[in-house]
Amino acid sequence: MAIILDAAAYLRIDAPQTFGTSASGASFATSTGDILDIACFGPGIFRLRLGPNTRPDYGILVGRAKACATTRVDGGWRFESGDAALVVRGTPLSCALQWKGADVLTSTTDETVHGGTRLPAFGRLRTGNQWTAAFALPTAAAVYGFGATYGPLDKRGQLIHSQVDDAQGVNTGLTHRATPFALCPGDGRGAWSVFVHTPGLVSHGVGHPEWSHRSYALVVEDEALDLFLCAGDTPQDMLAHYATLTGRPAGVPDWSLGAWVTGDAFGGAARAAELATQLRARRIPSDVLLLDAESLWGARGSFDFRFQGADAETALAPLHALGYRVGARTTPYVSSASPLYAELASHRFLLGDAQGYPCVVDAVAAGGADGDAPAGLIDFTQPVAYNGWRDAYEALFAAGVDVVAAEGGAHVPDAAAPANGDRGHRLHNVYPQLYNRCLIDATAKFQPRADAPPIVLTQCGWAGSQRSPLGAAGVAQSDWDGLAAALRGALSEGMSGSPFHALVAGGTYGSTPASAELVVRWLQAAVFASHAMLHVRGDAWPWTLGGEAEAVLRKWLVFRYRLIPYLARVARDAVETGLPVMRAMPLAYPHNTLVRSFETQFMCGDSLLVAPIVEPGGGVDIALPPGAWYDLNTRQRHAGKQVIRYTAPLDQFPVFGREGDILPLGRAVTQAREIDAAHPLDTLWVFGPPRRTLDGFAQAGVRADVGGRLRVETDAGVNVQVFGDAAAVTVVTR
Repeated sequence: MAIILDAAAYLRIDAPQTFGTSASGASFATSTGDILDIACFGPGIFRLRLGPNTRPDYGILVGRAKACATTRVDGGWRFESGDAALVVRGTPLSCALQWKGADVLTSTTDETVHGGTRLPAFGRLRTGNQWTAAFALPTAAAVYGFGATYGPLDKRGQLIHSQVDDAQGVNTGLTHRATPFALCPGDGRGAWSVFVHTPGLVSHGVGHPEWSHRSYALVVEDEALDLFLCAGDTPQDMLAHYATLTGRPAGVPDWSLGAWVTGDAFGGAARAAELATQLRARRIPSDVLLLDAESLWGARGSFDFRFQGADAETALAPLHALGYRVGARTTPYVSSASPLYAELASHRFLLGDAQGYPCVVDAVAAGGADGDAPAGLIDFTQPVAYNGWRDAYEALFAAGVDVVAAEGGAHVPDAAAPANGDRGHRLHNVYPQLYNRCLIDATAKFQPRADAPPIVLTQCGWAGSQRSPLGAAGVAQSDWDGLAAALRGALSEGMSGSPFHALVAGGTYGSTPASAELVVRWLQAAVFASHAMLHVRGDAWPWTLGGEAEAVLRKWLVFRYRLIPYLARVARDAVETGLPVMRAMPLAYPHNTLVRSFETQFMCGDSLLVAPIVEPGGGVDIALPPGAWYDLNTRQRHAGKQVIRYTAPLDQFPVFGREGDILPLGRAVTQAREIDAAHPLDTLWVFGPPRRTLDGFAQAGVRADVGGRLRVETDAGVNVQVFGDAAAVTVVTR
């Protein structure tokens, strides 16, 4: 997918004349005949749109224009809202985004020896619907985001393609979950972000040397160039702006914070019940069994609601009796060999081509086996087809399915002609979002056992997909590099506006089975993700990995359940703020050069620093941020602003509590339903004298003592354990 940016192929755009201003911005005539619209969407958020608006927008955007102050300046116009301003000049068209009076993002400053900028500040391809824009990228600027990408978190020097792909792993630049959103923490004077509002392919040259190592350049394939430029104090502000524009999830139910177990092949519902009985007998905490397609439907890569074998309600009842919620993998693909295919085709509910014939994808692309019949795709742009597919899930939920995994969706052909009049190349990226939304609607409508809000485990996603949680990591190779890449993908997606992410421990493919050590280390890291999943390859169930590995897996899954009171609070905060549960170092400590290059360690919420072990032997280098940190294993206090070498035996894992914080823990359980929702707390771990309040719990709190010192107050029965000098902490039982 190499994109050569030939500046001569673009018309450089001037916008010398205004059509007039409005309460939220202004409109301008341009040298290409296109209209330029400038609008404000709230303090720190500005929209710059060039070109027509005739194609479907697929509901990516939920934000609305807001009032701003508009004034003339030398050679252009200034749009101001709060502490932010956008200055636009027309000849040539250029802009400067300002925060508190300082420029934080400007049009490109890369000039050639012949004069003028190397790349157009704003340009339109002379032939075809393609646009470019280029912004200055100072030498020290780091850029993050772009969805679940698996290479280095800092994308400086890379060429990134925002496109939903069947990535086939986490080892390339391809991704199932793409987001055309770039974030720069800035240099202390302010952060900036750029969001490209489009369903089309976007290529980002982030200081890409073949384009310009001192520019962030975009190539957008769509009828219009629609950019949102955002400014604020911190990268956290950029995620809040992104949530304002593209929406927030309603949240996730507490039961989903328990452990999920999935595998290559359970061998049918009866065998799944036997394995579930083993999990319970061995007291391995878990809540959701995500069954493979073959066990439920008898086939991979295609789906038509026909359960394999006995009736579903009878087959799934033993799993419910054991306290499990049943997850089912479904796809938007219907095999041409299925009776449902003919029915859907007769109603034109399948995605068709320009001649009206159904588009098909080959069986392997759809996730099936070589030699299987090709499959058609549901046309979710047609309301009747959308509603029909949604309502077909009623029987599936009634039969005992509790949660759906939305797999597939990355294979819309460019030649498709959807019912809404668009073209396949525009539908391609947003098709998974329509599919995910359909399943969220189905869950909300028909799932009587689901605690609100509804969730769907989604494989593919685009901008706005965070409104349909939760996303899963791409399929990872079962080795140490696969673990590291999966972590970077989760953290990258978190820096792209998606608060919730399921980390799938163990990897899903590879010629070499995962070792017991690798499975344990991967699961230990997943304990601190928003959602933790254990994937079983073949027959490698915990009890087959050896007694020590099974005991360690049990220990850390128990701790996962003890963390649920804390994780539930972090999840609620994530909905409000847009901050992910897993926070990369450049997000949590954007201006600390010591920690930001440690790209697999992360913060779990505000209080816990997690340093996954990504190599055999138990060793890892850990960059401790400013402040002081308590080792959860040894309770030793470590000063911040240093790198330490940590070696952990298999049953230990490097996690540190931030001094001044309190970690609320529940009691040890094996299922989320054993948690008393009204009284979830069992223990408080107090990391030195508290410096912040403890909100959201009736059983405990932090109050100001005489002289302003904070004290811990708890109900009887809540244990308090102080890390550090216990005498320095005042504990009161109410």
